Amino acid sequence: MPRIPDAATEPWAKGHQSLADTEKPVVVAIGENPTPIWGMTNAERIRRIASRQGLPFGEKDGPRLLVDTGFVFDPPLLRHMAERPGSVLLQEGRPVIAHVTEPDQAERVVEAMRSGAELPSGLPLEPLHYAGGFTLYNDELRKREQPFLLPLTPQNVTKIERASYFGAYKGVTDLLTKYLWPEWALVLTRIAARIGMTPNMVTAVGAVLCVLAFWLFWNGHYWAGLAAGLIFMVLDTVDGKLARCTITSSKLGNIFDHGIDLVHPPFWYWAWIAGLPKVGLTLTATEFAWVMGAILFAYIVQRLIEGAFIALFKIHPHVWRRFDSQFRLITARRNPNMLILFVSLLLGRPDYGIIAVAAWAMISLAVHLGQLAQALAMRSRGRDIVSWLSDPASRP
Repeated sequence: MPRIPDAATEPWAKGHQSLADTEKPVVVAIGENPTPIWGMTNAERIRRIASRQGLPFGEKDGPRLLVDTGFVFDPPLLRHMAERPGSVLLQEGRPVIAHVTEPDQAERVVEAMRSGAELPSGLPLEPLHYAGGFTLYNDELRKREQPFLLPLTPQNVTKIERASYFGAYKGVTDLLTKYLWPEWALVLTRIAARIGMTPNMVTAVGAVLCVLAFWLFWNGHYWAGLAAGLIFMVLDTVDGKLARCTITSSKLGNIFDHGIDLVHPPFWYWAWIAGLPKVGLTLTATEFAWVMGAILFAYIVQRLIEGAFIALFKIHPHVWRRFDSQFRLITARRNPNMLILFVSLLLGRPDYGIIAVAAWAMISLAVHLGQLAQALAMRSRGRDIVSWLSDPASRP
């Protein structure tokens, strides 16, 4: 979940109280808005966001988090306001999300929301103005940015869906996912939402293409294999964005998606080598052992380093320093490695490509080992290991 910045460095953090230490407010959607967003009503979207964040929804006694269905907002904003009793988020004077603790406050805010009026004067609520500009750090998506907030009208749906889609995008990832996939995946995410596909359905289609790419590589059909792999890699982005945009993430879906992501890359590299004789090229037994050994060793150890870094320092290694985030663009993961293999095909030497992948994997491993060693050394000197993105002045 998004982590709220320190109050001393960011005004929007003032008044923050952990939900674990206070009574959770009941989320109440105010008004009726028939305009659908990502194939659902805004009231349903608000309910899903509340459920995902562990907040009760509906008409119940106690503190309330009143939400105007006339606006669509980035999910982190709901958590942000839930941790600030006695505050109200305003857009051009209109209350959008209000955390009220008294019934008389609730009545006056609800009246303003239903009528589209500005917040009544005299209410003892701390105003938080969206137009004032602010950013929130999202641990889950590894980025710091200003959350979106837009009025929900039929004319605004395309703009809202685009904003929510890019709001669901990871800030720190590989260069293909960050720069090449977004527009393609946006179109496919919209289509999937319109026809009622679930994220797990998208993952299942991708899994079939993943197996097909393996078979094509094994038989030396490298260009066809890359085409199948390309579609799979784009769908690997679509399923996650669809889950976040429609607020339908699940533990099973997460295991399904990440399980495939974790297991398949070494099999693709093995199939690539197996296909070389079909195009008149080959690796000797010794070369095969060194190449696959290097790829597997680097792949496994890098994953272990990431796990150890998270366990030791409670942050992902790719968001520690600016360099670490930049290196994530090209580190030896599947997408950058497939780019290396693509270039090798253009040169007519797929055998050189797989050797280059092995070399790059070992170089990346050395970088990550150095990263872990530096972090351990810094902590031994009493310095905290924190993400550079936790600084409100930072931008990915």
